[in-house]
Amino acid sequence: MAPSTEALTAERILEATEEVLRRHGPAKATVVDVARALGVSHGSVYRHFATKAALREAVTKRWLDRTSESLAGIVAEDRDPESRLRDWFTALFAAKRRKAGDDPQLFATYMVLLTGENSGVVDRHVADLTGQLVEIVEDGVRRGVFASDAPDVTARALFDATNRFHDPGYSREWEQPGIDGEFEALVDLVVRGVRA
Repeated sequence: MAPSTEALTAERILEATEEVLRRHGPAKATVVDVARALGVSHGSVYRHFATKAALREAVTKRWLDRTSESLAGIVAEDRDPESRLRDWFTALFAAKRRKAGDDPQLFATYMVLLTGENSGVVDRHVADLTGQLVEIVEDGVRRGVFASDAPDVTARALFDATNRFHDPGYSREWEQPGIDGEFEALVDLVVRGVRA
């Protein structure tokens, strides 16, 4: 292994880990494989991530954070809350579909990581997403567009009601004929349910 001339950063390690997971899958990928891909010793990787589990958790968090970050702009927009709510769900569904369709090997790897050892990361991701929904619902209540005595409860109900279109466990259904119409019908229903 030739020493790397580029500074070893947590971000470089996470990028390399994604590639290693893509090639080997979660069962066979090792920290040694990541180190080899970076041209460093495995001890160098462990200086950034104390355990293999910590590294896998950071990779999973990074992957999930991309979705949250892509939705944050919709939340922050100063426009009609109902349109933002619809756009937020549409963007969430599109992001999840892209993850499943554009890189099926890595998506399958993440499914193992998400359902196995990283439930805390998933829980924080869901909390972040529902927190974004809370902001939209609260804004809708302030503007008299939505009716809710408990925006946090309403946001969680909206998130749970649309689960089929963002929970990776349903990913096989996302490319079925008619799925877009089913998605639109459900979003129409949940939006009508929160209108003032």
